[in-house]
Amino acid sequence: MISKRLVGVVTVLQGQAVQSFGYSRYLPLGRPEVLIENLDRWGADEILLQCVDRSRSGLGPDFPLLERVSRMGLATPLIYAGGIRNRAEGVAVVQAGADRICLDAILHEAPGTADELAESLGAQALIASLPLIRTTDTGWLDYRTGSRSAFGVELLRVLREGVISEALVIDCRHEGYPASFDTLLLEGLPFALPLIVFGGLSEVGQLRSLLQRPQIAAVAIGNFLTYREHAVQYYKQHLAGLPIRPASHEQSC
Repeated sequence: MISKRLVGVVTVLQGQAVQSFGYSRYLPLGRPEVLIENLDRWGADEILLQCVDRSRSGLGPDFPLLERVSRMGLATPLIYAGGIRNRAEGVAVVQAGADRICLDAILHEAPGTADELAESLGAQALIASLPLIRTTDTGWLDYRTGSRSAFGVELLRVLREGVISEALVIDCRHEGYPASFDTLLLEGLPFALPLIVFGGLSEVGQLRSLLQRPQIAAVAIGNFLTYREHAVQYYKQHLAGLPIRPASHEQSC
């Protein structure tokens, strides 16, 4: 039974796809649609479209981009993250073509919105985005706020009560840097949700080790899928023997 997934991540800043380093330095890559089309063709199991400037600028979801992507007729499920501020916007993102939505800032600012979205869309459509920094003395820092408590009481309730289907654990300090994912981020997490892990994942051995962990449902890769044509196929071919979908061999036009 196939139970593990490889998620391709497209990071968008000001409407353009970018190569990100620790969410603090960016290099332009071009139109997001081009990267998404490649991931769809090459056989990614899901595509995460993360618009990293929408929440902090108060712009809301990037509906024009979602509409353009929706018209592409993707065969690959699409996850959207960025700027969702309330139930209505979350529902509208799914109506615009996303299969699932990733919630970040709203889980801290208004965690009850996750309950409302679960009633409207179902828990399977919701992913909690958790950008974390591990500290040796206090556990996890909340990357958004710098708080020494990354998991508030209400956030933990949402993560523990079946409101959310999966958690995206992001090593935001090492995101964009090869083979640098900090596995200590995963030690002692105070919830039992299936995990998608992201940030500094590039080496096959690293991916294999993570995918062998029972709690990890998926590995997500961003920058390192842009370095090599058909990189999704390369990773999947070298992860043979794991319960993951085989590589697609469809060639680009």
